Amino acid sequence: MVIEQVPLDVIPGSEAEFEAAFDVARHELAGSPGCRTVRLARCVETPNRYLLLVEWDTLADHVDGFRNSDAFTRWRGLVAKFWDPLPTVLHFTDVVRMDNTAPAD
Repeated sequence: MVIEQVPLDVIPGSEAEFEAAFDVARHELAGSPGCRTVRLARCVETPNRYLLLVEWDTLADHVDGFRNSDAFTRWRGLVAKFWDPLPTVLHFTDVVRMDNTAPAD
């Protein structure tokens, strides 16, 4: 599994509009082959900063599959107009992973 990490700065004052556009655009991303999860988080200290985390089966699913698809074109057309500056995309693999969200007995 590969984790795509994208810090996103959006134009100040466009946060609500960006979130609404992302809500539509996320379906293009989530429906792509190899996409496991999509998560968008908003920064507490800097409200126009977001963090996009996407889990992919493989790096190729993202860079060769999604980025070369019509879904990517549609996704980017919905959300890229809010970005300032263009984001840097990085890819990671887990070294350690813990999940403390399991329900208590």
